[in-house]
Amino acid sequence: MYLEDVMKALAHPARMEMLIWLKEPDEYFGVPKEEAGEGISAGQFERSGLSQSAVSAHLATLQRAGLISSKRVGQRVLYRRDEDTIAEFIKTLNGML
Repeated sequence: MYLEDVMKALAHPARMEMLIWLKEPDEYFGVPKEEAGEGISAGQFERSGLSQSAVSAHLATLQRAGLISSKRVGQRVLYRRDEDTIAEFIKTLNGML
């Protein structure tokens, strides 16, 4: 994890919102956490009002920063938070500041 990459990924409000949604899939997607274990499909993020291409670009940025991971299941791509990377980022940032 590169601190600067994570900070750049979090700089856009839509990407921050996507990470928050993934933390509480039941509240934001109507999918219980137990069922969301493998991830949330990209199509669910279109609730943000962004185009499919914008959603894909934001998810790719989050993935490059290591904040989320993806898994292909048939035709769908499922996304979920990488809690280890998020915890490492918080710990590193806290140590620096």
